[in-house]
Amino acid sequence: MQDPNFQQALDRARQGDRDALERVLVRSRQDLRRYAEYHCAVNDVEDAVQETLILVSRKLPTLRELDAYASWLFRIVKRECNRMKRATRLLLMEPADLEEIEGPHCPAPNGLVRDVANALAALPLHYREIILLRDLEGHSIAEIAEALSLHPEAAKARLHRARSLARQYLAPTEPDRMPALPSAG
Repeated sequence: MQDPNFQQALDRARQGDRDALERVLVRSRQDLRRYAEYHCAVNDVEDAVQETLILVSRKLPTLRELDAYASWLFRIVKRECNRMKRATRLLLMEPADLEEIEGPHCPAPNGLVRDVANALAALPLHYREIILLRDLEGHSIAEIAEALSLHPEAAKARLHRARSLARQYLAPTEPDRMPALPSAG
């Protein structure tokens, strides 16, 4: 992408020229697709490319160094691919999927892992995803907000609500009675 015409179009796009932005996105699409085919599941390639192009069109004015465009672009599409893989795993997650981590190698008291897995599986996907990103994968609020296209305050609020719902699920209640969790929120 070292073509001088492309660099000029990139600079004009960064300054707000819509025609230049369109040329940059059209030119970037083929490289993005090739990169996404390597990092994404087959069914997610086009979605990852589209999400990346949308994000690039919104965030291009914030790019400080034009020379970093290619690596920035590929980091975005790779992050989108990873986000889609996580989302797919979360959608398919069943409480029984996590039972295999229980056993002598697991320091948690017997049944606690199963209870936590059940609580996570019962959460709506957007709450489950934010808890896993923060508490399991250790991402910062800023990283989570960027990955989920949220304002940092919205990410904090969602994380708080998700943890609150998980605590509600895990709280001792009448025997054999777990609180119902909302399906959306």
